[in-house]
Amino acid sequence: MNLSFDKPEDIPGQTRVVWRRTPGAKLIAGIAAVAWPPLILTLPLLPPSNWLPGREMDWRLIVLILGAIASPVGLWLLERERERTGRPGSRLGIVWRYMLYGGLLAAGLMVLFALVSMAWGWIQSGSFLEALGYTETILLIYGVGGLPVAILLGVSYALWAGLCVAFLAFEPQPEVKDRLGLMDRDPG
Repeated sequence: MNLSFDKPEDIPGQTRVVWRRTPGAKLIAGIAAVAWPPLILTLPLLPPSNWLPGREMDWRLIVLILGAIASPVGLWLLERERERTGRPGSRLGIVWRYMLYGGLLAAGLMVLFALVSMAWGWIQSGSFLEALGYTETILLIYGVGGLPVAILLGVSYALWAGLCVAFLAFEPQPEVKDRLGLMDRDPG
């Protein structure tokens, strides 16, 4: 079997898709999208030490809560975009949208967290130099070190969610039969 990707049509995932007509397809896809295996498998193996919301809450719980919020919002936005423009029309397009917006969401939330932590440090500091040191530390830890990790986690979580939605909520579009013989004609 010789696989060659000479044309864009040769890339897998390019078949046209439509929403499944099964009543619970979107619900099942949304639940599966939230259940990212690295989170679900590690929570029982390494239980979080702190379940309460706050600065010391386990990052896996925070990511799971964000996924539970982002998954239905993503499905809703995808449905609105398909109603408005008819796109994305393929599974690959669905997965790419999830990955793009998942990475952007992760980056935005990490920047927001760094800014809020920086402002909190300014409020708690006793002097200008202490606030400056706190700012440097926060930007170094969360900006330089944490931002690439957050984007990587966001994109990989979104890849999982996009695959779940693309395969569980969508099905291949049925072929349209050319009963009148009008589809083969050149319109020009």
